[in-house]
Amino acid sequence: TATTFDVISAQGEYLGGAITPGVGIATEALFTHTAKLPRVELIKPATIIGKNTVVCMQAGIMYGLRGQVKEIVGRMKRELGGGQVQVIATGGYAHLLEGEMDLVDRVDPLLTLEGLRIIYQLNAER
Repeated sequence: TATTFDVISAQGEYLGGAITPGVGIATEALFTHTAKLPRVELIKPATIIGKNTVVCMQAGIMYGLRGQVKEIVGRMKRELGGGQVQVIATGGYAHLLEGEMDLVDRVDPLLTLEGLRIIYQLNAER
């Protein structure tokens, strides 16, 4: 799927965002569109300098994700004027950003589903 970066105001208004290929699609593309690269587990290796193909791929995927998040969130914060901004990672791959608190303030894999539940309840009460 895709990785989306959504900007929501303090009043709950959607201000815009950015969409990139998701880490799952990127990983699958390496496997399916290259001659001999294997499918790899999405884990952060101990070092960015891999000594074998699997660790090299994991390093590229994981540190590439980190760089992507850092750059996009940083630019969004600057565009917003550098004020108080809370960054929440949510969705199926949010756990990949756990321990990256210089990038995100909170990891909540189920936040999107919780929002959908609330919308459903609000509409069901009508």
